[in-house]
Amino acid sequence: MLLRVGYDVQYDCPAPTPMIVLLTIHHSLTDALRQPDRLATDPPVPITPYRDGFGNWCSRLVAPPGTMRLTTDATLRLPRVPDERPPPDTPLTPVQDLPPETLVYLLGSRYCETDRLSQAAWDTFGHLPLTWARVEAVNDWVHNHITFGYHFARPTKTAFEAFTERTGVCRDFAHLGVALCRALNVPARYCTGYLGDIDIPPPAGPMDFAGWFEVFVGGRWYTVDPRNRVPRVGRALIAQGRDAADVPLTHIFGPAGLRSFRVWTDEVPEDLA
Repeated sequence: MLLRVGYDVQYDCPAPTPMIVLLTIHHSLTDALRQPDRLATDPPVPITPYRDGFGNWCSRLVAPPGTMRLTTDATLRLPRVPDERPPPDTPLTPVQDLPPETLVYLLGSRYCETDRLSQAAWDTFGHLPLTWARVEAVNDWVHNHITFGYHFARPTKTAFEAFTERTGVCRDFAHLGVALCRALNVPARYCTGYLGDIDIPPPAGPMDFAGWFEVFVGGRWYTVDPRNRVPRVGRALIAQGRDAADVPLTHIFGPAGLRSFRVWTDEVPEDLA
């Protein structure tokens, strides 16, 4: 399938404001790009790209006083298959056998307080087999116990607060799933990216970037999305890290107000490739 993705985001900056922008398609999808994913700014400013410690593409710039517009419009070809799942009896990897690079994803982080959720995690899921079925149970529980709504969003909400308040947006669903899986000794990392409404009814609200997570099971990473619950097609990863503190849309080093925000993720005819 051919997917057109992009964004148009504008900030009002009262003074020269350094920014780090994490809105470039993940390097693992470079070969899928048919039209390049290039950050453009208005007014034009120098942009310095780099890869962060998690492998994400980042762009450094300084926004001048006034309105700064960030845009891109890219096309990529993805397999028209839903998120992959392993067999339910796929065993979880014991901590002592995990690859060293996965261990950081067992630890608590800014938005994922494993220490505050550990007892609840073991009380709720500790009786289940040490297999993928335990991850699916976490996925089901978060999906069924958290009420979605944009009016529930706040930038400081943590996994524990989502657990106690029982409300949130997609990033809160993901943070809670991450924290519960880590508490159960399953490496889990937070992801952000594009997720269009392909092969499903369109949502009531406007298009937005999506948050989900990945777990390390059976020697590889698998996508888990408790907000949507069912496997989806057309998911395009932008960045991954310990939680949303590692992969915000923009790190802004100074006062700036969000003037406008638009995102698109649309399937387009193959003859446009």
